[in-house]
Amino acid sequence: MIKSMTGYGKSVLNNENREYQIELKSVNHRYLDISIKLPRTISYLEEDIKKEISSVIKRGKIDVFVTFENNSQEGRDVKINKELAKIYISQLRELAQEENINEHIDIVEVVKFPDVLTMKINQDDEKIKKEIVNTTKQAVIKLSEMKIIEGERILLDLTKRVDYIEKKIMEISQKSTRLIQEYVVKLEKRIKEIRDIEDLDKSRLAQEVVIYADKSSIEEEITRLKSHIFQFRKLVNENQNETVGKKLDFIIQEMNRETNTICSKSGDIEITNGAIEIKTAIEDIREQIQNIE
Repeated sequence: MIKSMTGYGKSVLNNENREYQIELKSVNHRYLDISIKLPRTISYLEEDIKKEISSVIKRGKIDVFVTFENNSQEGRDVKINKELAKIYISQLRELAQEENINEHIDIVEVVKFPDVLTMKINQDDEKIKKEIVNTTKQAVIKLSEMKIIEGERILLDLTKRVDYIEKKIMEISQKSTRLIQEYVVKLEKRIKEIRDIEDLDKSRLAQEVVIYADKSSIEEEITRLKSHIFQFRKLVNENQNETVGKKLDFIIQEMNRETNTICSKSGDIEITNGAIEIKTAIEDIREQIQNIE
């Protein structure tokens, strides 16, 4: 099972007039990079949110957006700064006397002055932590679901491309097997044309064939390519929770290395063209793998 690194998850919780909303947006990244934006009143929960996300997500750049509104009456305490209110009242009366105006003062108007009326909120940090962690879990679940769905689409595409590579490898292998036989026939014909003789030095001819076969043989590279394809399929199809993106990238690098060797060894245009087609398919797979967690 593979997962894409691209996805989105959102979760909302409303409990006792405390409202939470967490959004997760994930894109490609070589490692796990979590960036969190949250209100200052709950900034102490940043590490708890990161811990919850990193327990499930292993690769990708995750942008986390947290909103929190605490409309609960629990822990709220209203305080009146009486000393400051008295100063305001005293100054207002003095002004009223100096200007000979009505000095009636309404207490409701006094508490509207700066710093006279304050509200202190003694929030339950542990309760809020529990609620924010649960909301994060739900957002991560939704993000993971989207990543799995996208991963299934990627898997279908990868399977088609790997099947195509395997087909081309079989064609190259068959062509390579016939290549030695064709070389023997051509070599015999060429020697006869040059020397115009019927009898050939069979031992000498055999030596030349062995030398040519050793230089042009690609069986070892084909065997390794088949092994890499087996490992590739095993990784993408096994039901596992570990990340496979980096491992797949390594396998693709090795497949590309073997294909380059085939190109350099081959003296046959059909084998060379087949290897180039394999390299093109490998590059397409490499681009897809960059999006796998």
